[in-house]
Amino acid sequence: MPLTLPSPSGPLAAIDMGSNSFRLEIGQMRDGRYRRHQYLKETVRLGAGLDADGMLTEEAALRGLACLKRFRDGLAGLGAAQVRAVATQTLREARNRNAFLERAQAALGVPIEVISGREEARLIYAGVSHLQPSDAKRLVIDIGGRSTEMILGQGRQPAQAESFQVGSVSLSMRYFPEGRYSASAFRAAQVAAGAELEEALADYTPNRWHEALGSSGTAGAVSEVLAASGKTDGRITPEGLRWLITECIAAGSVERIKLPGLKPERRAVLAGGVAILYTLATHFRIPELLPAKGALRQGVIIDLHDRLVAHHLARGHDLRDDSVQRLQHRFAVDREQARRVRDLALRWHGQIAPGADAERQHELRWAAELHEIGLMVSHHDHHRHSAYLVANVDAAGFSQSQQRRVAELVLGQRGGLRKIDDALAREDVAWQLLCLRLAVIQCHARGSVDPGAIDIERRGQTAYLRWPQGWADQHPRALHLLREEAEAWARSGALSLELP
Repeated sequence: MPLTLPSPSGPLAAIDMGSNSFRLEIGQMRDGRYRRHQYLKETVRLGAGLDADGMLTEEAALRGLACLKRFRDGLAGLGAAQVRAVATQTLREARNRNAFLERAQAALGVPIEVISGREEARLIYAGVSHLQPSDAKRLVIDIGGRSTEMILGQGRQPAQAESFQVGSVSLSMRYFPEGRYSASAFRAAQVAAGAELEEALADYTPNRWHEALGSSGTAGAVSEVLAASGKTDGRITPEGLRWLITECIAAGSVERIKLPGLKPERRAVLAGGVAILYTLATHFRIPELLPAKGALRQGVIIDLHDRLVAHHLARGHDLRDDSVQRLQHRFAVDREQARRVRDLALRWHGQIAPGADAERQHELRWAAELHEIGLMVSHHDHHRHSAYLVANVDAAGFSQSQQRRVAELVLGQRGGLRKIDDALAREDVAWQLLCLRLAVIQCHARGSVDPGAIDIERRGQTAYLRWPQGWADQHPRALHLLREEAEAWARSGALSLELP
């Protein structure tokens, strides 16, 4: 039977696998308001575990896995459809991330999605705008362990979102090794942060926002120190940051620094975070940064809630549908052809995989709708161009993990199957791909087709096609392509396709 989706108004969980800390939050959206039920945070320092070759060390991996196992206990009573786990910059960078993700998913018990920097920024803004609503034009800044996100928006709508590869962990490791502080180190760290951020100077000028908010750990930690020290009421100002830098230099090292309100888990990454904040304040002319209530984890829950609402309203539409439509327009897709392929692929998938969950059905639909976007690049091997674009384009609402799954289907839409051997090892992908390939064949003439002419029956690992008497005589070219398709699947060994 198909997976029964939970109520959007019930408890939902988000796991944020950040570069410095892992967080688990369980919350609930009801009548447009967010309520937190449970919050767990552990300092994992995953970002400090990337070696010079971009590989995640085993020591860092074990810290992350141990945390996820503990988080799994906190998810007791929640179904897989009520949980969404996302990973950010460290796993965007790690060359061995797939191996780690396989172990991490086993430890946590639910899939983990690696999200792009812009998608991370969008979700951060969703969390801030829901927990701290306002109609003012805003600049939201989130300094993470290995990346910094900047978002301009008004109300619930982000207008511009960017992610920059500089964070409190990476900057602290490079410019404050072994926790040593000096004036020259702070200057060098600020230059490095400025070099990464300066491309955004023209886009994030003060005339585009009325208030600036700092989300997540770094801004919150600095705000607490400034308030506890009596320097501000919690507002982060250039003067307060200069005082904080002076205190760090005077102490000389992280072990000797004594600052009221500084939590032990923030000490090791304080200098890098302060250097980024001061660079932002001076370069972007931010007179004060207010700590924000929302963050990535709440944005993930809100986004999951919106997806469930779309499913329950039976309209199958969420932000990812908007992104697909924009991509179709951007790459001048023949929408009628995409619709024909989509409708056939989904019809046959419903016949041979009626128990597939909603996300797998959506992925097949998106693959069909985007299978020809590569024609804008070249007609030759357009499926390869299409797959590359689907895997790498910025598409709001999608994780990098999901884009790669859709891209695998797009790549396999035609030609030999050896190029996607790894994907075919997953049975659900093999059935998705069979339906997509058959739909492409049936619609090869790019004209109207009878959607009910061919049926599929699945018995074990074999798909049997059925069509009315005389159909093959009327469609000799389609029959030729279907015979070639049956031979391709026979060579692959993934499943079998039998013709009448």
